[in-house]
Amino acid sequence: MATILAIESSCDETSASVCVDGKILSNFIANQTVHQKYGGVVPELASRAHMQNIVPVIDAALKEAFPEALPQNSLQNVDAIAFTQAPGLIGSLLVGAQFAKSLALSLNKPLVSVHHMQAHVLANLIEENRPAFPFLCLTVSGGHTQIVLASGPLDLKVIGETIDDAAGEAFDKSAKLLGLPYPGGPLIDKHAKNGNPLRFKFAEPQIPELNFSFSGLKTSVLYFLQKQEPGFIEANLDDLCASIQHTIINILLKKIKKAAQQTGVKNVCIAGGVSANSGLRNSLKEMGEKQGWKTYIPKFEYCTDNAAMIAITAYYKFMEKEFSSLEVGPTARSEW
Repeated sequence: MATILAIESSCDETSASVCVDGKILSNFIANQTVHQKYGGVVPELASRAHMQNIVPVIDAALKEAFPEALPQNSLQNVDAIAFTQAPGLIGSLLVGAQFAKSLALSLNKPLVSVHHMQAHVLANLIEENRPAFPFLCLTVSGGHTQIVLASGPLDLKVIGETIDDAAGEAFDKSAKLLGLPYPGGPLIDKHAKNGNPLRFKFAEPQIPELNFSFSGLKTSVLYFLQKQEPGFIEANLDDLCASIQHTIINILLKKIKKAAQQTGVKNVCIAGGVSANSGLRNSLKEMGEKQGWKTYIPKFEYCTDNAAMIAITAYYKFMEKEFSSLEVGPTARSEW
Protein backbone atom coordinates (compact mmCIF):
# COMPACT_ATOMS: atom_id res chain seq x y z
CA MET A 1 0.00 0.00 0.00
CA ALA A 2 1.47 3.37 -1.05
CA THR A 3 0.22 6.72 0.23
CA ILE A 4 1.58 9.84 -1.48
CA LEU A 5 1.28 13.46 -0.36
CA ALA A 6 1.90 15.66 -3.40
CA ILE A 7 2.54 19.40 -3.77
CA GLU A 8 2.14 21.46 -6.95
CA SER A 9 3.46 25.04 -7.10
CA SER A 10 4.82 25.56 -10.60
CA CYS A 11 2.97 28.78 -11.44
CA ASP A 12 0.11 30.53 -9.66
CA GLU A 13 -1.87 27.65 -8.16
CA THR A 14 -0.91 26.16 -4.81
CA SER A 15 -2.23 22.61 -4.63
CA ALA A 16 -1.93 19.52 -2.43
CA SER A 17 -3.27 16.02 -2.98
CA VAL A 18 -3.26 12.65 -1.27
CA CYS A 19 -3.13 9.48 -3.36
CA VAL A 20 -3.54 5.96 -1.93
CA ASP A 21 -2.67 3.05 -4.23
CA GLY A 22 -3.39 5.12 -7.33
CA LYS A 23 -6.70 6.52 -6.04
CA ILE A 24 -6.99 10.26 -5.39
CA LEU A 25 -8.51 10.93 -1.94
CA SER A 26 -8.15 14.72 -1.98
CA ASN A 27 -7.11 17.50 -4.31
CA PHE A 28 -7.14 21.06 -2.99
CA ILE A 29 -6.20 24.10 -5.09
CA ALA A 30 -5.71 27.70 -3.96
CA ASN A 31 -5.92 30.14 -6.85
CA GLN A 32 -4.26 33.56 -6.92
CA THR A 33 -6.47 36.46 -8.02
CA VAL A 34 -3.78 39.10 -7.38
CA HIS A 35 -2.44 38.77 -10.95
CA GLN A 36 -5.64 39.79 -12.76
CA LYS A 37 -5.01 43.54 -12.54
CA TYR A 38 -1.54 43.11 -14.06
CA GLY A 39 -2.72 41.16 -17.11
CA GLY A 40 -0.51 38.15 -16.35
CA VAL A 41 1.27 36.25 -13.61
CA VAL A 42 3.78 38.35 -11.61
CA PRO A 43 6.46 35.87 -10.42
CA GLU A 44 7.31 37.66 -7.17
CA LEU A 45 3.67 37.94 -6.15
CA ALA A 46 3.11 34.30 -7.08
CA SER A 47 5.89 33.01 -4.83
CA ARG A 48 4.65 35.14 -1.91
CA ALA A 49 1.12 33.77 -2.32
CA HIS A 50 2.48 30.20 -2.40
CA MET A 51 4.15 30.79 0.97
CA GLN A 52 0.84 31.96 2.39
CA ASN A 53 -1.22 29.15 0.88
CA ILE A 54 0.94 26.06 1.17
CA VAL A 55 0.29 25.13 4.81
CA PRO A 56 -3.52 25.62 4.70
CA VAL A 57 -3.77 23.72 1.41
CA ILE A 58 -1.74 20.73 2.68
CA ASP A 59 -3.72 20.74 5.92
CA ALA A 60 -7.01 20.67 3.99
CA ALA A 61 -5.81 17.83 1.74
CA LEU A 62 -4.76 15.71 4.74
CA LYS A 63 -7.99 16.34 6.62
CA GLU A 64 -10.13 15.24 3.69
CA ALA A 65 -8.00 12.17 3.03
CA PHE A 66 -7.81 11.11 6.69
CA PRO A 67 -10.90 12.59 8.40
CA GLU A 68 -10.63 10.28 11.41
CA ALA A 69 -6.96 10.94 12.11
CA LEU A 70 -5.68 13.56 14.51
CA PRO A 71 -3.73 16.37 12.75
CA GLN A 72 -0.44 15.21 14.25
CA ASN A 73 -1.06 11.63 13.09
CA SER A 74 -2.26 12.20 9.52
CA LEU A 75 1.27 12.75 8.21
CA GLN A 76 2.30 9.41 9.69
CA ASN A 77 0.00 7.74 7.17
CA VAL A 78 2.08 9.11 4.29
CA ASP A 79 4.71 6.89 2.63
CA ALA A 80 6.34 9.55 0.41
CA ILE A 81 6.34 13.28 -0.30
CA ALA A 82 6.12 14.40 -3.93
CA PHE A 83 6.56 17.81 -5.53
CA THR A 84 6.79 19.53 -8.90
CA GLN A 85 10.47 19.86 -9.75
CA ALA A 86 10.24 21.40 -13.24
CA PRO A 87 9.38 23.34 -15.32
CA GLY A 88 7.76 26.54 -14.04
CA LEU A 89 8.44 29.85 -12.34
CA ILE A 90 11.58 29.33 -10.28
CA GLY A 91 10.31 31.30 -7.27
CA SER A 92 7.08 29.33 -7.20
CA LEU A 93 8.85 26.00 -7.66
CA LEU A 94 11.22 26.80 -4.81
CA VAL A 95 8.38 27.19 -2.31
CA GLY A 96 6.95 23.75 -3.06
CA ALA A 97 10.33 22.06 -3.39
CA GLN A 98 11.74 23.39 -0.12
CA PHE A 99 8.56 22.59 1.78
CA ALA A 100 8.47 19.05 0.37
CA LYS A 101 12.14 18.43 1.15
CA SER A 102 11.77 19.75 4.69
CA LEU A 103 8.72 17.57 5.25
CA ALA A 104 10.42 14.48 3.84
CA LEU A 105 13.49 15.07 6.00
CA SER A 106 11.53 15.64 9.21
CA LEU A 107 9.34 12.57 8.65
CA ASN A 108 12.17 10.42 7.27
CA LYS A 109 10.08 9.67 4.19
CA PRO A 110 11.20 9.19 0.57
CA LEU A 111 11.12 12.20 -1.73
CA VAL A 112 9.70 11.98 -5.27
CA SER A 113 10.35 14.76 -7.78
CA VAL A 114 7.91 15.05 -10.69
CA HIS A 115 8.11 16.69 -14.10
CA HIS A 116 5.10 18.94 -14.55
CA MET A 117 4.42 18.00 -18.19
CA GLN A 118 4.73 14.27 -17.49
CA ALA A 119 2.14 14.76 -14.76
CA HIS A 120 -0.28 16.47 -17.16
CA VAL A 121 -0.16 13.40 -19.40
CA LEU A 122 -0.70 10.97 -16.51
CA ALA A 123 -3.70 12.97 -15.29
CA ASN A 124 -5.55 10.74 -17.74
CA LEU A 125 -4.84 7.77 -15.43
CA ILE A 126 -6.61 9.26 -12.41
CA GLU A 127 -10.15 8.18 -13.24
CA GLU A 128 -11.46 4.63 -13.62
CA ASN A 129 -12.18 5.17 -17.32
CA ARG A 130 -8.52 5.41 -18.24
CA PRO A 131 -6.75 4.81 -21.56
CA ALA A 132 -4.87 1.59 -22.22
CA PHE A 133 -1.26 1.83 -23.31
CA PRO A 134 -0.06 2.87 -25.77
CA PHE A 135 -1.91 6.17 -26.08
CA LEU A 136 -1.30 9.56 -27.63
CA CYS A 137 -1.72 12.69 -25.53
CA LEU A 138 -2.14 16.19 -26.89
CA THR A 139 -0.79 18.30 -24.02
CA VAL A 140 -1.83 21.92 -24.35
CA SER A 141 -1.11 24.63 -21.79
CA GLY A 142 -0.02 28.25 -21.48
CA GLY A 143 3.63 27.36 -21.78
CA HIS A 144 3.69 24.07 -23.70
CA THR A 145 2.08 22.35 -26.66
CA GLN A 146 3.19 18.76 -27.22
CA ILE A 147 2.13 15.43 -28.64
CA VAL A 148 3.30 12.62 -26.36
CA LEU A 149 3.41 8.91 -27.11
CA ALA A 150 2.79 7.06 -23.85
CA SER A 151 3.93 3.43 -23.93
CA GLY A 152 3.78 3.10 -20.13
CA PRO A 153 3.33 5.32 -17.07
CA LEU A 154 7.03 6.15 -17.04
CA ASP A 155 7.71 5.54 -20.73
CA LEU A 156 6.71 8.81 -22.38
CA LYS A 157 8.16 10.26 -25.57
CA VAL A 158 7.55 13.73 -27.04
CA ILE A 159 6.98 13.21 -30.78
CA GLY A 160 5.83 16.74 -31.60
CA GLU A 161 5.98 20.15 -29.94
CA THR A 162 5.71 23.86 -30.60
CA ILE A 163 8.76 25.53 -32.11
CA ASP A 164 7.83 28.93 -30.68
CA ASP A 165 4.70 29.89 -28.72
CA ALA A 166 2.22 27.59 -27.00
CA ALA A 167 -1.47 27.33 -27.83
CA GLY A 168 -2.42 28.69 -24.41
CA GLU A 169 -0.30 31.76 -25.01
CA ALA A 170 -1.98 32.25 -28.38
CA PHE A 171 -5.36 32.23 -26.64
CA ASP A 172 -4.29 34.69 -23.94
CA LYS A 173 -2.40 37.07 -26.24
CA SER A 174 -5.28 37.11 -28.73
CA ALA A 175 -7.67 37.82 -25.87
CA LYS A 176 -5.49 40.76 -24.82
CA LEU A 177 -5.61 42.15 -28.36
CA LEU A 178 -9.41 41.94 -28.12
CA GLY A 179 -9.35 43.89 -24.87
CA LEU A 180 -10.43 40.93 -22.71
CA PRO A 181 -9.07 40.73 -19.13
CA TYR A 182 -6.58 38.12 -17.92
CA PRO A 183 -6.87 35.16 -18.08
CA GLY A 184 -8.32 35.60 -21.52
CA GLY A 185 -8.41 32.01 -22.79
CA PRO A 186 -11.59 31.03 -20.91
CA LEU A 187 -13.27 34.27 -22.04
CA ILE A 188 -12.53 33.50 -25.70
CA ASP A 189 -14.14 30.10 -25.14
CA LYS A 190 -17.18 31.77 -23.56
CA HIS A 191 -17.71 34.28 -26.37
CA ALA A 192 -16.96 31.68 -29.05
CA LYS A 193 -20.08 29.72 -28.10
CA ASN A 194 -22.20 32.56 -29.51
CA GLY A 195 -20.09 33.29 -32.59
CA ASN A 196 -19.54 32.11 -36.16
CA PRO A 197 -16.19 30.23 -36.30
CA LEU A 198 -15.95 30.67 -40.09
CA ARG A 199 -16.55 34.44 -40.16
CA PHE A 200 -12.88 35.47 -40.15
CA LYS A 201 -9.80 33.69 -41.51
CA PHE A 202 -6.47 33.71 -39.66
CA ALA A 203 -3.08 32.22 -40.54
CA GLU A 204 -2.42 28.52 -39.98
CA PRO A 205 1.38 28.00 -40.14
CA GLN A 206 2.47 24.99 -42.20
CA ILE A 207 5.05 23.33 -39.95
CA PRO A 208 6.65 20.01 -40.98
CA GLU A 209 5.83 16.69 -39.34
CA LEU A 210 4.22 16.87 -35.88
CA ASN A 211 5.52 20.20 -34.64
CA PHE A 212 3.42 23.33 -34.03
CA SER A 213 3.80 27.08 -34.38
CA PHE A 214 1.48 29.78 -33.06
CA SER A 215 3.52 32.96 -33.44
CA GLY A 216 2.22 33.50 -36.98
CA LEU A 217 -1.37 33.19 -35.80
CA LYS A 218 -0.86 35.88 -33.16
CA THR A 219 0.70 38.18 -35.76
CA SER A 220 -2.18 37.48 -38.14
CA VAL A 221 -4.74 38.48 -35.50
CA LEU A 222 -2.76 41.63 -34.64
CA TYR A 223 -2.45 42.86 -38.24
CA PHE A 224 -6.10 42.09 -38.95
CA LEU A 225 -7.33 44.09 -35.96
CA GLN A 226 -5.03 47.03 -36.75
CA LYS A 227 -6.77 47.45 -40.11
CA GLN A 228 -10.25 47.75 -38.61
CA GLU A 229 -12.28 50.82 -37.73
CA PRO A 230 -12.95 51.87 -34.11
CA GLY A 231 -15.75 49.84 -32.56
CA PHE A 232 -15.12 46.81 -34.82
CA ILE A 233 -14.01 44.51 -32.00
CA GLU A 234 -16.98 45.32 -29.79
CA ALA A 235 -19.42 44.79 -32.66
CA ASN A 236 -17.89 41.48 -33.73
CA LEU A 237 -16.46 40.07 -30.48
CA ASP A 238 -18.30 36.74 -30.53
CA ASP A 239 -17.37 36.01 -34.15
CA LEU A 240 -13.75 37.07 -33.58
CA CYS A 241 -13.43 34.77 -30.57
CA ALA A 242 -15.08 31.89 -32.41
CA SER A 243 -12.81 32.34 -35.45
CA ILE A 244 -9.62 32.57 -33.36
CA GLN A 245 -10.60 29.52 -31.32
CA HIS A 246 -11.54 27.59 -34.46
CA THR A 247 -8.13 28.32 -35.99
CA ILE A 248 -6.17 27.22 -32.91
CA ILE A 249 -8.21 24.04 -32.52
CA ASN A 250 -7.84 23.24 -36.22
CA ILE A 251 -4.04 23.51 -35.95
CA LEU A 252 -4.04 21.19 -32.93
CA LEU A 253 -6.38 18.57 -34.36
CA LYS A 254 -4.58 18.33 -37.71
CA LYS A 255 -1.39 17.35 -35.89
CA ILE A 256 -2.94 14.84 -33.49
CA LYS A 257 -4.73 13.24 -36.46
CA LYS A 258 -1.42 12.98 -38.29
CA ALA A 259 0.26 11.50 -35.19
CA ALA A 260 -2.45 8.84 -34.89
CA GLN A 261 -2.03 7.93 -38.56
CA GLN A 262 1.76 7.69 -38.27
CA THR A 263 1.81 5.65 -35.05
CA GLY A 264 -1.32 3.58 -35.56
CA VAL A 265 -2.36 4.35 -31.97
CA LYS A 266 -6.13 4.49 -31.46
CA ASN A 267 -6.29 5.74 -27.87
CA VAL A 268 -6.12 9.56 -27.85
CA CYS A 269 -6.14 11.88 -24.83
CA ILE A 270 -5.77 15.57 -24.09
CA ALA A 271 -4.21 17.25 -21.06
CA GLY A 272 -3.08 20.64 -19.77
CA GLY A 273 -4.93 23.83 -18.97
CA VAL A 274 -6.20 24.43 -22.52
CA SER A 275 -7.82 20.97 -22.49
CA ALA A 276 -10.50 22.60 -20.33
CA ASN A 277 -11.56 24.54 -23.46
CA SER A 278 -15.04 23.34 -24.43
CA GLY A 279 -14.42 23.84 -28.13
CA LEU A 280 -11.32 21.65 -28.07
CA ARG A 281 -13.02 18.97 -25.98
CA ASN A 282 -16.02 18.77 -28.29
CA SER A 283 -13.93 18.88 -31.47
CA LEU A 284 -11.65 16.08 -30.26
CA LYS A 285 -14.66 13.91 -29.45
CA GLU A 286 -16.11 14.52 -32.90
CA MET A 287 -12.82 13.74 -34.63
CA GLY A 288 -12.42 10.62 -32.50
CA GLU A 289 -15.79 9.32 -33.64
CA LYS A 290 -14.91 9.93 -37.28
CA GLN A 291 -11.45 8.36 -36.98
CA GLY A 292 -12.48 5.39 -34.84
CA TRP A 293 -10.41 6.47 -31.82
CA LYS A 294 -11.13 5.93 -28.18
CA THR A 295 -11.03 9.46 -26.81
CA TYR A 296 -10.22 10.30 -23.18
CA ILE A 297 -10.68 13.72 -21.63
CA PRO A 298 -9.88 14.41 -17.95
CA LYS A 299 -12.30 16.20 -15.64
CA PHE A 300 -11.86 19.97 -15.55
CA GLU A 301 -10.17 19.89 -12.13
CA TYR A 302 -7.41 17.65 -13.53
CA CYS A 303 -6.81 19.80 -16.64
CA THR A 304 -5.45 22.94 -15.00
CA ASP A 305 -2.43 22.79 -12.68
CA ASN A 306 -3.26 20.53 -9.74
CA ALA A 307 -1.52 18.24 -7.26
CA ALA A 308 -3.59 15.16 -8.12
CA MET A 309 -1.64 14.77 -11.36
CA ILE A 310 1.61 15.10 -9.38
CA ALA A 311 0.36 12.48 -6.92
CA ILE A 312 -0.61 9.91 -9.57
CA THR A 313 2.75 10.33 -11.32
CA ALA A 314 4.60 10.03 -8.01
CA TYR A 315 2.65 6.87 -7.23
CA TYR A 316 4.00 5.15 -10.34
CA LYS A 317 7.50 6.42 -9.60
CA PHE A 318 7.20 5.21 -6.01
CA MET A 319 6.26 1.72 -7.20
CA GLU A 320 9.45 1.69 -9.28
CA LYS A 321 11.44 3.14 -6.36
CA GLU A 322 12.40 6.23 -8.37
CA PHE A 323 13.24 8.48 -5.44
CA SER A 324 15.14 11.77 -5.32
CA SER A 325 17.83 12.92 -2.93
CA LEU A 326 17.47 16.02 -0.78
CA GLU A 327 20.02 17.69 -3.06
CA VAL A 328 17.53 17.84 -5.94
CA GLY A 329 16.59 21.39 -6.88
CA PRO A 330 13.85 22.91 -8.98
CA THR A 331 14.59 24.22 -12.46
CA ALA A 332 12.54 26.68 -14.50
CA ARG A 333 13.15 24.78 -17.74
CA SER A 334 13.78 21.10 -18.05
CA GLU A 335 13.76 18.51 -20.81
CA TRP A 336 12.10 15.18 -20.19
